[in-house]
Amino acid sequence: MTPPSGRLLIPPISPAAPGPLYQQIVDGVKREISEGRLSPGSPLPSFRGLAQQLAVSVITVKRAYEDLERERIIYRRQGLGTFVAQSADDRSRQVKSARAQVLLLDAIREAREAGLRDADITRLFRQALSRGAATYARTGH
Repeated sequence: MTPPSGRLLIPPISPAAPGPLYQQIVDGVKREISEGRLSPGSPLPSFRGLAQQLAVSVITVKRAYEDLERERIIYRRQGLGTFVAQSADDRSRQVKSARAQVLLLDAIREAREAGLRDADITRLFRQALSRGAATYARTGH
């Protein structure tokens, strides 16, 4: 569902934040979908509209929308606009799950390179999982 104002509720993006601006937009849209604030069929702002809202170039928004469309999270209809795809929530979760797996494998590699044993890695993982659960419960992110 889009907010009554018609504005997309993604957090502000910043050149100082990690990752390119277009990726921050992609991640923000995926988060809005996976957290239920954008449902299948919801219209998204035009390239120009979102660029103006976020104070970025139209090219940046176009790149983000192209990536989201390639991942089948959104779709465009000539003359009608851009919308959240029916399978967007599933696709968003699949993409996030794959990304999480890559990050976990990277963390395991780093831990092994640091000389940690499996028991140490498991302990670190459980601690991080507990902290993450507490943070999610407190903030919803």
